[in-house]
Amino acid sequence: MADRYLSFTGTAPGRFLTRRLGLPRPAPLRRWSPERPDLDGGLLHLTAGTSGLGLAPVLARTGPGADDTGRPAAVVLDASGIRDVEGLAEVHAALHPVVRSVAASGRIVVLGAPLDPADHHRAAAQQALEGFTRSLGKETGRGITVNLVRLTDAPAAESTLRFLLSPKSAYVSGQVIEVAGHAAPVPHDAERPLSGRTALVTGAARGIGEAVAETLARDGARVVVLDVPQAEADARRVAERLGGRALPLDITAADAGARIADALPDGLDVLVHNAGVTRDRRLVNMDAERWSSVLEVNLASVLRTTDALLAAGALKRGGRIVATASIAGIAGNAGQTNYGASKAGVTGLVRALAPHALAEHGVTVNAVAPGFIETRMTAAVPLFIREAGRRMNSLAQGGLPADVAETTAWLAHPASGAVNGQVVRVCGQSLLGA
Repeated sequence: MADRYLSFTGTAPGRFLTRRLGLPRPAPLRRWSPERPDLDGGLLHLTAGTSGLGLAPVLARTGPGADDTGRPAAVVLDASGIRDVEGLAEVHAALHPVVRSVAASGRIVVLGAPLDPADHHRAAAQQALEGFTRSLGKETGRGITVNLVRLTDAPAAESTLRFLLSPKSAYVSGQVIEVAGHAAPVPHDAERPLSGRTALVTGAARGIGEAVAETLARDGARVVVLDVPQAEADARRVAERLGGRALPLDITAADAGARIADALPDGLDVLVHNAGVTRDRRLVNMDAERWSSVLEVNLASVLRTTDALLAAGALKRGGRIVATASIAGIAGNAGQTNYGASKAGVTGLVRALAPHALAEHGVTVNAVAPGFIETRMTAAVPLFIREAGRRMNSLAQGGLPADVAETTAWLAHPASGAVNGQVVRVCGQSLLGA
């Protein structure tokens, strides 16, 4: 559904009124397209403290070229060497002079170190970077995003930096992403990194699932479009358009995992748990069926299917599991105790399973947590609630299904093996939740 307020604020009368009345002034976001795959401008690399990351070669491969205009499209501040409160002054000194000059729809990425429980002074300084980046993300405006990446190995963060320093991350801001481990092999075809890989997306006949399937296919994957038998016609339409195949299946079936494994005898490289339902009511008005149906689709089926596919060895080593959580599971939402519980459960699944799945099966487990995304479902929300959902984030607008899809594609990337157990919000830095 069109965001008429966003369009209006781009006109002269809209700019005048929003300025006079102090209303949100969302900036049109620069998203990825084949014609404009990169940010418009160069990269400014800054350092606070002493760093041994050896970041320059990685940035040369992942980001825009060095900025020579004084108006960078991206700023990367390496603050991984900050060890105490006094060192934080260098963060201020580095970014204070340049924040105003960052181009519209630009990127600011701060690099930090993992928190060291043996050094509470360093841990305090590094934790301070989280509050700093999240606060800065709420100040910048003009479609600029701000994120923090904690890492120890620069090459391991290459796919993450490539994503964050590109138009693909337009609706990801205020996030803290931990990159642990060592670099994975970079695919031979950078434009189609999923070539030769099979990806299954549940709930892919429409909406966000369809966008995810489309993006993974763009990146070279053979896509399996799974949806309920009632949506088989739509699933086949999507699959035919993407050169994939449809798999009509009720994901809540007790044997769904076994049936997926039987349908894919050569195995699976990427599993995207996207299928989900809502049955909203306040708890005092919610009957048992509304509760159980949401928990069954959104959480129980994810647990059951994941366990079955891992146990059967259907997910190949180097595989990726990406589940769909929600900011409703992080911040809560009135009328959605069932939905919020199910999506918080997905977060628990990811954090607990990730280390075991990697150690035992060589598979990473992560989640995306969408905020207000422009879909047919949100288009049916009452006007004032819909407008509140759109404006209550740092970018003052709703996201698109493509934003969730691009984030999923980054987590599914063969070179993203050092990203594990992460729940990344795709919400424009919602003002609700952390």
